[in-house]
Amino acid sequence: MPSKEYRVEGLSCPDCSAKFEKNVKELPEVTDAKVSFSVGKISVVGDVSIEEIEKAGAFEKLRIIDESVVKTNNEDIKRNKIIENWPLIVSLILIISAFIYQSFYGETAPVTIGLYVTAILIGGFSLFKEGITDLLKLNFSMQALMTIAIIGASIIGQWSEGSIVVILFAVSEALEKFSMDKARQSIRSLMDIAPKEALVIRDGVEELIHVNEIKVNDIMIIKPGQKIAMDGVIVTGRSSVNQAAITGESVPIEKKVDDEVFAGTLNEEGLLEVKVTKLVTDSTIAKIIHLVEEAQDERAPAQAFVDKFAKYYTPAIMLIALLVVVIPPLFFNGDWNTWLYQGLSLLVVGCPCSLVISTPVSIVSAISNAAKNGVLIKGGIYLEEVGGLQAIAFDKTGTLTEGEPAVTDYISVNTSKESDNFMKIAALESYSQHPLASAILKELSHKKLSIDHINIDNFTSITGKGVQADIDGVTYLIGSSKLFNTELNQSESLKAQYELLQKEGKTAMIFGTSTEILAIIAVADKLRETSQSVITQLHQAGIKHTIMLTGDNQHTAQAIGQEVGVTDIKGDLMPQDKLDYIKSLKNDYLKVAMIGDGVNDAPALAAASVGISMGGTGTDTALETADIALMGDDLEKLPFLIRLSRKTLSIIKQNITLSLVLKLLALLLIIPGWLTLWLAIVADMGATIFVTLNGLRLMKIK
Repeated sequence: MPSKEYRVEGLSCPDCSAKFEKNVKELPEVTDAKVSFSVGKISVVGDVSIEEIEKAGAFEKLRIIDESVVKTNNEDIKRNKIIENWPLIVSLILIISAFIYQSFYGETAPVTIGLYVTAILIGGFSLFKEGITDLLKLNFSMQALMTIAIIGASIIGQWSEGSIVVILFAVSEALEKFSMDKARQSIRSLMDIAPKEALVIRDGVEELIHVNEIKVNDIMIIKPGQKIAMDGVIVTGRSSVNQAAITGESVPIEKKVDDEVFAGTLNEEGLLEVKVTKLVTDSTIAKIIHLVEEAQDERAPAQAFVDKFAKYYTPAIMLIALLVVVIPPLFFNGDWNTWLYQGLSLLVVGCPCSLVISTPVSIVSAISNAAKNGVLIKGGIYLEEVGGLQAIAFDKTGTLTEGEPAVTDYISVNTSKESDNFMKIAALESYSQHPLASAILKELSHKKLSIDHINIDNFTSITGKGVQADIDGVTYLIGSSKLFNTELNQSESLKAQYELLQKEGKTAMIFGTSTEILAIIAVADKLRETSQSVITQLHQAGIKHTIMLTGDNQHTAQAIGQEVGVTDIKGDLMPQDKLDYIKSLKNDYLKVAMIGDGVNDAPALAAASVGISMGGTGTDTALETADIALMGDDLEKLPFLIRLSRKTLSIIKQNITLSLVLKLLALLLIIPGWLTLWLAIVADMGATIFVTLNGLRLMKIK
């Protein structure tokens, strides 16, 4: 039986998540269940209703939503939340009434005590139910700690403080739920970017159809100003399309017939007809959301440490609290009530809420922010690794360069025949299979020239040198200097120009006849406009070692590497050589990143501490082979990624440090007897609010 996914609203802590999963697994019709705390989802295998799943999560008042069904009205959600929180509202009214009555008749008045007791019972009913169940199972959860504290406070007559603990704990949990739901909503909002309906032509009739019913090869009509509902290929029209939803880049991209477009992107100008190429569940944006949600569920090293620490921390707090209660009265003639009160206060402040939520909220916020900015991080572990990078290796082609050869220089000996010579060069290259031929034909189009009137005869490829053919009875050649050794040596000027082009890392070709040189043309893979500034930013950020890896000869590699500004240049490399180099680099530098296109450098990407692929948009290979994908094919996202990673590590350290320091201060306050129950719960709630809000700050990093 296939599993079904539901969204879960209200999960506030990993312990609650584990308990909810256990409860669902115990349902009779369920064969398996898996809860993702970070994402806020549950996957269930079995024939079970939403109502039954909600009953399993009743202890946390969880709300289960089937996302395949039409969304619930927001007003209904607000009304449901008010109904869910009625015990808290009633308790608050009772406590306020008790405070007012106490100011006139004292704390020991029967009515005052009655109001406090009623407030504790109503507001803390679900808390006590779970806390007592956990205690009977020797599961020292947060609910168990609070239950002991409130019951203990009631036993020694601290009714007002016991009731305040009930209210403040409920408020604290509500804030945790709100913060985690907000962090989860950040990535979930991507789901709403693509329209739920599209205008489709079927049997010559235009119909507005839900995306779930649209099939591959259907033709969609996209009007100016509309968002594209499905991935597809343009069959009619041209326009500029804003792809910010996918790539994080707000500058519109020109699109024409046969170009790919993606769900969630905005058609800004022209009318487009688009043939659907992927179902809604397989779209690029759906894939991004799925991978991000998987990434959020991957435990980062810091989170694994906190979870392991919390496992021993809570029983240790209970043991210390017991010692605080017992040792002073037994050995130092202390008052039992006083030290019982101090022990209960320690239980409250020792609650690990802020500690266990400190890492997940930060990781979820950072990964969501990265996805919205066109950087797909496939796990918290990679987010942390980037923060400690010491060296970054770049594949040249398609990473530091644009990946498409282009004509950079054209020198015609006779300027009056400049266009005529270029058309002849293009005519020869139109018969060639050489990769550089496409660059010359593209330049022909840019120059708005045509070769339709040129007839080629006796075309021959000269291995390792170039090509030759007859045009109007004259034999023309184009290729390396080996074809024109004599002619080149006769002209110092042409020879100097040819050698200069080669030194600049360009592929220079000579065009002429068997007796004279007519032109020199140079082709090169152009550097990205951002490459130099990105390398400079990385050096300024403390990345000391940047390396360019390429299969080009060392001479060409040196010219490009020096222009871009990397600290080391390695040429003449095969894929295996790149892999070996990355392995040796890891011996010198603990953490190394490799950035490439994810195809021929996949082994090197896998061997690096972090593999980062370029151009993830629409390419499954880039998404699958790397740990991180720069979706917009934009190197400038790299400095942003490093800033985000370092800030994430900094905030996680701040959160963990604050949580632990607060617990230590609480222990110190016990010695003079200054720790009170209300102070303990306010301190714990304050720490929880701080770590969640601190973690949410990562959504704002640019």
